[in-house]
Amino acid sequence: MTGADADAIVAAIKEIVERLDPDTRFVAKYGGEVLCPEPGNDTRFVGGIFAYADHVSLEFSQGAGFDDPEGALEGKGKARRHLKFTSPDAVADKGAEGFLKQALA
Repeated sequence: MTGADADAIVAAIKEIVERLDPDTRFVAKYGGEVLCPEPGNDTRFVGGIFAYADHVSLEFSQGAGFDDPEGALEGKGKARRHLKFTSPDAVADKGAEGFLKQALA
């Protein structure tokens, strides 16, 4: 995956978040950016975007409780789940918008 691919993936995710909830802020934390939906509260976040060498991960703090009939979410922890993207098209293909709606609800 190229740096341009990673940038395009991050931009696609951010565009969805900004459309769904314009008040959600992106706060630098843990080597990526976390999604903070509450104004002025940087300690409560619903997930984050993290770029790695071979993929971009969209993490959901409470993803284990999400409706996921296709089994797209990865992870086995008590609460957290994630989606991995290696191309900008994968953001739509893996249903990121639906999961972001659930996270920001």
